[in-house]
Amino acid sequence: MREWAPQSWRSKPAAQQPAYPSAEELDRAVDELHRLPPLVTSWEIDALKAQLAGCAAGTRFLLQGGDCAERFADCTSDVITSKLKILLQMSLVLVQGGERPVTRVGRFAGQYAKPRSEDFETRDGVTLPSFRGDSVNRSGFTLEERTPDPHLLLRAYERSALTLNFIRALIRSGFADLHHPENWDLAFARHSPLAAEYAAIAKRVSGSLQFMENILGVQNGEMRWVDFFSSHEALQLHYEEAQTRQVPSHTGWYNLSTHFPWIGMRTLQLDGAHVEYFRGIVNPIGIKVGPGFTKDLVARLLDVLHPHNEPGRLTLIHRLGNKGVGDTLPKLIDTVRATGKTVVWCCDPMHGNTIATSDGTKTRHFDDIVGELEQAFAIHRATGSHLGGVHIELTGEDVTECLGGARNLSDTDLKRAYRSEVDPRLNYEQALEVAMRIGRLMAE
Repeated sequence: MREWAPQSWRSKPAAQQPAYPSAEELDRAVDELHRLPPLVTSWEIDALKAQLAGCAAGTRFLLQGGDCAERFADCTSDVITSKLKILLQMSLVLVQGGERPVTRVGRFAGQYAKPRSEDFETRDGVTLPSFRGDSVNRSGFTLEERTPDPHLLLRAYERSALTLNFIRALIRSGFADLHHPENWDLAFARHSPLAAEYAAIAKRVSGSLQFMENILGVQNGEMRWVDFFSSHEALQLHYEEAQTRQVPSHTGWYNLSTHFPWIGMRTLQLDGAHVEYFRGIVNPIGIKVGPGFTKDLVARLLDVLHPHNEPGRLTLIHRLGNKGVGDTLPKLIDTVRATGKTVVWCCDPMHGNTIATSDGTKTRHFDDIVGELEQAFAIHRATGSHLGGVHIELTGEDVTECLGGARNLSDTDLKRAYRSEVDPRLNYEQALEVAMRIGRLMAE
């Protein structure tokens, strides 16, 4: 195996990287990032890897969720708290339905960049660079706003640090106390058709905890807060390199910008820069796998990224679509089984089900999302495998970006509160309804 260093990726073709106008400004920003403290710790990363090993073995379940792309403007206490609340509520439903611990991973504190299908966008005869997320450029349609700015990497770091600090403070202060799930209620959702069902689940979990503590005669402090981990697509390799460190008493290199980085489908070239970078870090990693992946490519990716078959190291996040999962997933499971490698199987029911309305609005239908999840559970069960987690784009806000769900949102409803600048997300009610469906599937 070739020698590896955090900058090894620079010798490979790198897809989806911004075209910065000044190499000197980029170097200065990366150098400053390298001197700043890490955002997460190696022992947190190791703890997540151990939990993901449980997801691979079927003794835990992974819930990974959050925004398609974070915005600097949403680094506020209300928005962060709302995201944390819906993820906690979903995890409570899954704990009750699946009767197993849940590993909670938020798509936040670093999800500030997004890959684009086209490098440029044209409006009214004017062509400018595409908007690639707040850590790259700005969404306004002017040359100044669309020109990639390396100083935004520092802003992304700062916003990520603020987000992580606030989440840690909330969790350690008792906000995530499993005895008091009523702390996680969202005011606008109190009249949701699902409110009563969720309240009954929360009451059963809280009562079970109290019963167990009374029988044991102890108060289990660990039940008053939960582990929470961060994740993002490691798209901007200069940013990831700058936060990749060696730490005392540990071997190898840790990406300390996040606990759980993943590679998207647009950057998963076997001889590309992202695979080269990922092969050298110690973190647990995820890779998005779509319907176009051949058996040979999957097997070779496992050889490069998962050579030692370390428990919890690799999560395969399949995004196959409601129409394609039935044909593709069984073959994918067989391919991985033939390699002898153990992975965490995780279903992303969002990205394979993106559609457009008659006026061009990007959306997804709730029925397609649930349909892919139901098929994924059934296929894993039928093939002797098991689904170890889900990966969902969602928000704790009262948005209208995906069709269907408990209130049966229609095309006209999307105009009421469509706020995403990239991909559509499930709103609070839809996300909780998905969790209840998953809980029932786990119970089976």
